[in-house]
Amino acid sequence: MDEPAVQEPPRWQVFGERTIYDNPWVRLVLVDLEPPDGKRFEHHVVRLQRVAVALVLNAAGDQVLMLRRHRFLTDQVGWELPGGIVDAGETALQTAAREAEEETGWRPSGGRQLLEFQPMVGMVDTPHEVYVFEQAQQVGAPTDLVEAGVVDWVALDDVVELIDRGEILGSGSITGLLRFLVDRRL
Repeated sequence: MDEPAVQEPPRWQVFGERTIYDNPWVRLVLVDLEPPDGKRFEHHVVRLQRVAVALVLNAAGDQVLMLRRHRFLTDQVGWELPGGIVDAGETALQTAAREAEEETGWRPSGGRQLLEFQPMVGMVDTPHEVYVFEQAQQVGAPTDLVEAGVVDWVALDDVVELIDRGEILGSGSITGLLRFLVDRRL
């Protein structure tokens, strides 16, 4: 059976952009564009760095390494996967492994990309990549004390309930965990 043809939507035309604020973590730009209705305007866009996230499994494959942190911006406490900004000269896989070790004291090995996504495509450009590591060795205490929180292994069977209760924070953690659980159930 043939799949139906997917109709392409009308495209927006981009004429350029100008930076109105820039630092190593965030850049705010105004994009000069024209949507399909022909009414040209400038749209605010936030451009952030590429982010790599580590989904580290225990040896049995039934628990995931997570951090319980307080996030001042939303004044929330919850579980997150380790991760951070991809440094120059580093691959996203290397960043995910480095961030996991710095934030948890566990050194993951191997690793494969689970997915890449943009968490807020209408206004924020921040590519996220999630990597799965099926092996890790504890090498010490966390070394990144700014990012560290309570480090623990969380049962994969509890993840959906934790998400439903608002106890897992951030799109990188939620999206990565849900995508991993989908793969696991197929």
